[in-house]
Amino acid sequence: MTASRTVLITGGNRGIGYAIAERFLSDGYQVAVTARSGNGPEGSMTVRADVTDSSSLDRAIAEVEAACGPISVLVANAGITKDTLLMRMSDEEFDSVIETNLGGVFRVVKRCITPMIKAKYGRVILISSVVGLFGSAGQVNYSSSKAALVGFARSLTRELGGRGITANVVAPGFITTDMTKALAPEQAEAYLKSIPAGRFADPAEVAGVVLWLASDDAGYISGAVIPVDGGLGMGH
Repeated sequence: MTASRTVLITGGNRGIGYAIAERFLSDGYQVAVTARSGNGPEGSMTVRADVTDSSSLDRAIAEVEAACGPISVLVANAGITKDTLLMRMSDEEFDSVIETNLGGVFRVVKRCITPMIKAKYGRVILISSVVGLFGSAGQVNYSSSKAALVGFARSLTRELGGRGITANVVAPGFITTDMTKALAPEQAEAYLKSIPAGRFADPAEVAGVVLWLASDDAGYISGAVIPVDGGLGMGH
């Protein structure tokens, strides 16, 4: 069944998005990724798009649909950070993160749900973060944008739950990416001490959860928030 399904992953050219694309490819999906630069994994289709640019998304989605057919699964992964303490945060640093991380999700989901409604089948998976619920000093903009995805997914569930469409949130914690590899040893050690699992996750561990949410086994799960954080944010 997966061979006939097309998945679109925003920001699929690196990190978690790249790992998600690899996992869907290995499971037989037709995989397309959006990227401002770089490419998705071999076997995927890469289209240029900026989630803050509506016209670029229109072009990208049209390209994917022409090559792969209707999009059945959407993974909204693209996001940015501009971390600084609130008292030092500029309006631009706040607005640009919200515009990308929340506005970008709105734009891409709005454009992908029409074929899902027609097919009476769809999976919308939003990549949030543990800090969206747990909070993080210096990340008021990022935490706010990621917390908002919970309300987005739950509202979408109430709108389209009866159309065979699910909408869920995955909230990763600290993941082994270029960002965490660049941490100073003492900073990495401090983060590790706060994680009950005592380690950072591999991006593939996030990808496995996303793949499962896209499967028929998860057809009765919607509006859920699934943490992949080693226990860091439990209770939140």
